[in-house]
Amino acid sequence: DVYLLDWGTPGLEDSNMKLDDYIVDYIPKAAKKVLRTSKSPDLSVLGYCMGGTMTSIFAALNEDLPIKNLIFMTSPFDFSDTGLYGAFLDDRYFNLDKAVDTFGNIPPEMIDFGNKMLKPITNFYGPYVTLVDRSENQRFVESWKLMQKWVADGIPFAGEAYRQWIRDFYQQNKLINGELEVRGRKVDLKNIKANILNIAASRDHIAMPHQVAALMDAVSSEDKEYKLLQTGHVSVVFGPKAVKETYPSIGDW
Repeated sequence: DVYLLDWGTPGLEDSNMKLDDYIVDYIPKAAKKVLRTSKSPDLSVLGYCMGGTMTSIFAALNEDLPIKNLIFMTSPFDFSDTGLYGAFLDDRYFNLDKAVDTFGNIPPEMIDFGNKMLKPITNFYGPYVTLVDRSENQRFVESWKLMQKWVADGIPFAGEAYRQWIRDFYQQNKLINGELEVRGRKVDLKNIKANILNIAASRDHIAMPHQVAALMDAVSSEDKEYKLLQTGHVSVVFGPKAVKETYPSIGDW
């Protein structure tokens, strides 16, 4: 059985929600519900991008839960070198508190624009150049439309969760250094003993391979595998590469 956790869409009334609320309240409740519903003795958890980072924290704080397998897909763990993100979010130039206090929740358009500015020519113009070049291929056109809809289908980022994500992770790199606290509890990745498949993408400019690979030495798992796929941050989960490479590799593992 496969279960998908729907976070919902944060409204202004949710602007005070922190990562603590998602990780300490939502994920454990969902995991326990899955165990009850499926009647399975254990469970496997898969997280993509930030979802994988949150999953690692959840696993580290819930040693009592029967988590057998953890699958991470392009999830950053070490934020000491985040490339252009580091420049964008440097606290000397980016007023984090002003952004959160002004917007309440961070608009999805702001997050999407920031992501695209990591590779502006590729991200703003590349998709349309490719569409023109392959416009006679109707199957490609349909796939292209689905991809663009998925990429643009963002939701607001709960304000306090965003403040915590940027400050504790991007600006202070607390997770990999063992300094992160969630709901008053210190997060130690060494508490993770589940089997791990950790997937990175060679062309990923959002969660770069070295950020992903850092998890491997931080956990206590004996059965752990790091896999670098020749793809990008989005195409690792969506499109032909995902169908032909990503998901078969997860199934084989």
